[in-house]
Amino acid sequence: MLETLSREKGIHAEWSTNEKVALEVAIGGSLAGVRSMACMKHVGVNVAADPLMTAAYTGVNAGLVLMVADDPGMFSSQNEQDTRHYARMAKVPCLEPTDSGEARSFVRAAFELSESFDTPVILRTTTRISHCKSVVETGDPAAVKDRDLAMDVPKYVMLPANAKKRHLVVEERMTKLREWAETTPLNEVIEAAPTSGSSRTGSPTSTCAKQCPVRWY
Repeated sequence: MLETLSREKGIHAEWSTNEKVALEVAIGGSLAGVRSMACMKHVGVNVAADPLMTAAYTGVNAGLVLMVADDPGMFSSQNEQDTRHYARMAKVPCLEPTDSGEARSFVRAAFELSESFDTPVILRTTTRISHCKSVVETGDPAAVKDRDLAMDVPKYVMLPANAKKRHLVVEERMTKLREWAETTPLNEVIEAAPTSGSSRTGSPTSTCAKQCPVRWY
């Protein structure tokens, strides 16, 4: 991600000391009014969990996206954890692209979702998505204006008195996001292909013959 973004004009890309610092820098960019993204592997989310949980309470100013590459099968990782559980714990949306085209379009969707619902958004990829190459349709860059610096102490300073009030906001946001998830075109249902033979290995049953590439928590 960073090797690609560092070559793009109009995008400031930098490497951080660790994943926690990377997310904190992205949060700072968001509060300053600039769309910001932090990129890391699934094990890096463990390091970044502290600011992630608090950012879910404070919300954002400009869009804030945490792009994570999970590693099912542990091709190059020391464990096989699932970032969707972090999305559930932090009570933030999680989008999952299924191919290169969706990986591109979901980035814009994630920033728009972040700003519409005042929340960080996790964009979860996997090893196969991160390393695949395919033809994608490109479009014009989004015409987004930077926002003014956020100066809202009760919203962004999570002393207990403020955090208790923000917790109510998080729960209200979850209700609104649940309604959004029921109607968004990103939430696509794909019928499983029919299978032949008697083996149940890798075959859908009549009660689970559908899969959803975009999961909402």
